[in-house]
Amino acid sequence: MCFSATASFVVGGSLAVVGVVTLRRAANRAELPFASIPLLFGIQQLVEGLLWFSIQNEMPLLKTYTTYLFTMFSHLIWPIFVPYAVAMMEPRTVMPWRSSAMWGFRITGMVVAVLLLQLVATQPLTAVVDRHIIYVTPFFYDWPMMVAYVVATCIVCFFSTHRMIQLFGLMVLAFFFVSWWFYTEALFSVWCFFAAILSGIIYMHSMRGHPATGEAAL
Repeated sequence: MCFSATASFVVGGSLAVVGVVTLRRAANRAELPFASIPLLFGIQQLVEGLLWFSIQNEMPLLKTYTTYLFTMFSHLIWPIFVPYAVAMMEPRTVMPWRSSAMWGFRITGMVVAVLLLQLVATQPLTAVVDRHIIYVTPFFYDWPMMVAYVVATCIVCFFSTHRMIQLFGLMVLAFFFVSWWFYTEALFSVWCFFAAILSGIIYMHSMRGHPATGEAAL
């Protein structure tokens, strides 16, 4: 988490437990990707806890590893994985326009991930602490990149047929703007914290009955 090592470890461990329970409640294989989101957020928060620890204890090698590992989640995994997971949840009877939209979001996410991976591979990347962890990534905060990222990770949820997924997307989008407004430099650390907490909505979704899902949107 963006506030302290202890908070990161507590939230990360809690989400890991919630994620395992959510995965066990998945009705079929199509639900597994979306059900795994809390677990993945838990792992990401544990990684950031280790990053805090490495900075506080002057462990440069661990700091480098955890900085890049956290960034792989934020810059590569989420823009690819979220639209894929949302699409997998759609019923086989999904309308053609919705299926086409899902493909559009997935392509957008893959393009964003490739561009961000190129930046991470070719530009200097580091993390510093100023009350929060700030990931210093050149060009990432350019508005076209941010818009495409938000489209792939948040707007895609609005096109789901599941209301809990729509709620998840709406809340994550709302906290993106909160994070951007109040914690601009530490945007990704703070936003990932909020999104991790909000992934509890996915557990709530797993507790509800919902129609059979399929891979029509793939």
